[in-house]
Amino acid sequence: MACIVQKYGGSSLSDVDKIMQVARMIAGVKATGMDVAAVVSAMGKTTNGLVEMARSISSKPARREMDMLLSTGERITMSLLCMALNELGVASVSLTGSQCGIITNHRHNDAQVIEVRPFRVMDEMAEGKVVVVGGFQGVSYRRDITTLGRGGSDTTAVALAAAIDAERCEIYSDVDGVYSSDPSVVADARHLPEVSYPVMQEMSAAGAKVLNAQAVQFAKEKKIAIYAGSTFDRRRETVVRKLPTGQVAGVQAVVSEKEITRVRISGDRALVDFRWALDFLEGEQVPVKEVHAADVSADPLPSQVSFVVSASNIYGWKDIRDRLVQRLGASVRFDAHLSALSLIGEGLNRTNATLIEALALLENHGIVVAAATTTSFRISLLVPREKIDAGVRLCHGHWISKMS
Repeated sequence: MACIVQKYGGSSLSDVDKIMQVARMIAGVKATGMDVAAVVSAMGKTTNGLVEMARSISSKPARREMDMLLSTGERITMSLLCMALNELGVASVSLTGSQCGIITNHRHNDAQVIEVRPFRVMDEMAEGKVVVVGGFQGVSYRRDITTLGRGGSDTTAVALAAAIDAERCEIYSDVDGVYSSDPSVVADARHLPEVSYPVMQEMSAAGAKVLNAQAVQFAKEKKIAIYAGSTFDRRRETVVRKLPTGQVAGVQAVVSEKEITRVRISGDRALVDFRWALDFLEGEQVPVKEVHAADVSADPLPSQVSFVVSASNIYGWKDIRDRLVQRLGASVRFDAHLSALSLIGEGLNRTNATLIEALALLENHGIVVAAATTTSFRISLLVPREKIDAGVRLCHGHWISKMS
């Protein structure tokens, strides 16, 4: 029988009434003769509440124990949704990540899916049941519970869809798809009916919150189309899939990430200190990006290395930062007053024109750019945090609104 995977975000399941609504929607799909696996997030702000509870006890809680704690949120949701389905006369069963065969590496709080063994899922579907899966979690090869990082329920859904050969993977939240910018910042942000894998991946990595970047990468590798839409308003959606090269060119989206920290290491030993810092941060499971390193030891100026971390997503960042200072002393500096503004689109850097235009546009409006980095699909600029929303609106108006 044909099957689909549907993922429902926490805002779609924030109370009992919404859980009942979602149950009725799933029952309607099941009534068409389609098998359904529903991946669920924790209810509402449950995960945030659990994180704050942990931080009230410890400034740097053990990662393994955080995984044990945070994985409970999805278990609450999946059991309540199964109860709702059973009340509607729809046979269902709830499964944790480990029960449905999601095997990860042993990296707590930010685990990577390495294999999915969906035998239990397929057995339950063969018996006519809706399978409700707790998202965001798996089990390591050492049989420890692991979590997949913020937005990891998206990854659960895509990985499961690939493993059971689902016809489609649907991601439902409180927004009706992907927009050219955050509608809460840019009032005239455009809905995007289709987005390519690389553009969506860059948007997610640069701060857009509709889809998880790892999930998009997984979908690209497995050639799975993602249908992103609103749980309670199905009038339109965004499809993320492979698109013909050159079908859409230029700036397609303007996104931002506000809570970042730029770390700068300078001095004659900058590269040596950076290698130590990189090893230390890897051990603390702190991903770094936008690395700039230059050895100018032959010049009068000292060498300098800089990189960016997403500080809001790191448990115990203050302690990690203190340990960097303890080891590196005055040679390390932290710029916590910056945010990242990113232009996303295909072919942005075939020439320097868009970068030159962006730098001039921001300068002419009094927004100082502290640094710039580029990829094939992205131009990212570090600007003062108090100017980030104005910068996003300015760039969106210049490249996207005027094209509408």
